[in-house]
Amino acid sequence: MSWLKRLAAAGLVVAGAGVAGVAAAADMPGELPPPVLSPPPALGLNYGWYLRGDVGYAWGTLGGARSAAGFSNPIDNSLDSGFLGGIGAGIKSRWLRTDITIDYISPLTYKGSVAAPDDTTAKVAALAALFNGYVDLGTWYNFTPYIGGGIGAAQMRVSDYASTAAPPFATGLSKMQYNFAWSLTGGIGYQVAPNIVVDVNYRYVSFGDVASARDPFGDMTLKNVAAHEVRFGIRWSFDDLSLIR
Repeated sequence: MSWLKRLAAAGLVVAGAGVAGVAAAADMPGELPPPVLSPPPALGLNYGWYLRGDVGYAWGTLGGARSAAGFSNPIDNSLDSGFLGGIGAGIKSRWLRTDITIDYISPLTYKGSVAAPDDTTAKVAALAALFNGYVDLGTWYNFTPYIGGGIGAAQMRVSDYASTAAPPFATGLSKMQYNFAWSLTGGIGYQVAPNIVVDVNYRYVSFGDVASARDPFGDMTLKNVAAHEVRFGIRWSFDDLSLIR
């Protein structure tokens, strides 16, 4: 039966060669399945561009008023309050945000007293364009407090000036001027959706000195005009910056 032993041995050799060939084929790089690439992690609101819109209320302040030479300066000077609205666009990177905003404050009524109480009045409106920076202080339960500030320019308009004791005495005059403006702000944002943040903040804005129109007798200068603002806004993030790590 030696021929049976030889046949069995030959079969084992052939089977072993087949197994070795399958193993070698499995080890060949060309036969491996293509690697599965995982997508990069989403960046969320940590990076990206955003648009913003704000509405609110402003309380005007000033440091006094200076009349034309030879006339008494008003006392008991005050600015009342008015509404505001604004839009902006910015960019967020980790804990730092920057944006450009344009805000309009509706005319605030100025009152001063020269010869009688509140005998000098005017309207003061502001259109401010500011470049702002903010530092986010951390996030807890979707709430993110922050502080910041801004610099820029403001278009100031003084209209409806009226007085019987301090110039200008001509009626129907108005004046527009451009001033340096700066602001300080603090607030808190609440993330209500993956790309929407509700923003409530306080902002102080300084506009500097603002002058009325001039007639032959002179003009009136309102000193250190500023506003305390309470603002409610929405920030909408619409793009991720994949290059920022």
